[in-house]
Amino acid sequence: MRKRIAASLLLAAVAGVAFGQAAPQQWVEGKNYFAIVNPQPTNQPDKVVVTEVFSFGCPACNQFEPYVDKLRAELPADTVLQFIPASWHPEEDWPVFQRAYFTARALGVDTKQSHDAMFQAIWGPAGPLATYDRTTQRPKAESDLPTIGDVAKFYAKYGAKPDEFVATANSFAVNMDMKRADKQIIAWGVNSTPTIVVDGKWRADTSSANGSQNLVDLTLYLVHQELAAKKAK
Repeated sequence: MRKRIAASLLLAAVAGVAFGQAAPQQWVEGKNYFAIVNPQPTNQPDKVVVTEVFSFGCPACNQFEPYVDKLRAELPADTVLQFIPASWHPEEDWPVFQRAYFTARALGVDTKQSHDAMFQAIWGPAGPLATYDRTTQRPKAESDLPTIGDVAKFYAKYGAKPDEFVATANSFAVNMDMKRADKQIIAWGVNSTPTIVVDGKWRADTSSANGSQNLVDLTLYLVHQELAAKKAK
């Protein structure tokens, strides 16, 4: 009898690993993840859209970045990973980095290729776009923070012409992208970064999931839940 029970438990454990997520009973709605009030359809209705609300200037997002890479590698087919940059902390240059992200996207820069490199440019040793004083570990004075011109030099490594980058950064289209991002973040009820939003319906962060790896596991659980719901229609 014990052997049968042990075998059953082993099969269940293997199934859980193969499914790419933690057991459903581990996650509690309203505690580990939250339903978004009045969810709106995503721009890709045939896929499950996973969105990280983040900032390049956010130290917690920098720490979470390796887990974003892991999540990207583990996401199943029919899933899309997107990013929305927040602008909450001008004292840490978040609005400049938000503007830079949308500018790079508008210019067709491979933001997937440059994403990790941008974090390194800000948080890596001797990073040219550092926003924190490495001696005091405090944000730099506003006059010493990277400008959009400084960021343009970084994106030149990925094919963007600095003058064109700065001009595009101040365009009407980029300004609208920033306003839409701020509005979307508010609509989702996001108040911390990094936060993961699944298909515009569910919201979770490292605090609610109790850790970075748990947030990856929880995201995969919600993704599979949404994929199953789409297939059942």
